[in-house]
Amino acid sequence: MTPVQADMPPIVTLTLNPCVDVSYDIPQLIEDQKVHATATRLDPGGNGINVARALKRLRIPAWACATVAGEIGMLFERLIGGQIDHPHLVRIDGETRINTTLQQRQPRAQFEVSATGPVIDAATLDRISAEVLELARNGYAVLTGSRSPGVPPGYYAELCAALRAQGAKPVVDAQGEALAQAVAARPFLIKPNRFELERLVGHPLPTRDEVIREARVLHAQGVEWVCVSLGGEGAVLVGAETYIGHAPEVVVVSTVGAGDSMVGGLVAALSRHATPADALRLALACGSGTSQQPGTELFDPAALPGLQAQVNVQLIA
Repeated sequence: MTPVQADMPPIVTLTLNPCVDVSYDIPQLIEDQKVHATATRLDPGGNGINVARALKRLRIPAWACATVAGEIGMLFERLIGGQIDHPHLVRIDGETRINTTLQQRQPRAQFEVSATGPVIDAATLDRISAEVLELARNGYAVLTGSRSPGVPPGYYAELCAALRAQGAKPVVDAQGEALAQAVAARPFLIKPNRFELERLVGHPLPTRDEVIREARVLHAQGVEWVCVSLGGEGAVLVGAETYIGHAPEVVVVSTVGAGDSMVGGLVAALSRHATPADALRLALACGSGTSQQPGTELFDPAALPGLQAQVNVQLIA
């Protein structure tokens, strides 16, 4: 296996628990009544897969490592065709999961059902780790998404440490214990949302100033960049400097994949030596663009320049 392009740092995304995303547009969900969907979509899913899809739309080549299993895994393989530059799939026993999203029109609401996924045994996990380490050498590795059964909560932390030891920059977008342990391994970048950061620090963070304070603590502990997404408020990016980004005003259709699109924008920009302000600007444009799309569809690349022009980024003391 060789890097995607010799003159660019390799980028690898890891999705241990991918899925086929099924999304339905429905008029209204009513208990004990059959509801007829007005539209249906099938997309390849999983956080790392979405990051890789976003990178392709940004014309940034990347490897996408993922597990696949059973008949649903075969469907997943067909769905990623053309959406990802370099899929690297590891077949395991069981069945790739199906996640379901319902977009209700009146009253406007979104419902998500996430399945568990197949078990990954220790030997397969070791093989996946070795392949990620080889592909990401001196580049970027995006570790994101839910853990499959059989994967210990400290897995991302162990892989982070190994990646750093060989000169790679690990990016972690996880939650709960997996994020807490990964932070101790000092990843290059983490991107929690406000709720995930609140879980990490153990108390509510109702104001942006409190979010920034806790992000600075994480930076002081060794995380080079902490990006916290704040929904309609935008996001903050905290490192040696602190930036506030105000999101464009858009009509939100679905938030599925918006956070993954932000990660893709951040990695795309930082891997190409953009300024932190420009990285945050691109990330918010990608996330906002995705929120305008139905189901699990990601942003339209043609719309990004207009969205970026609407993003106001400020450097604060």
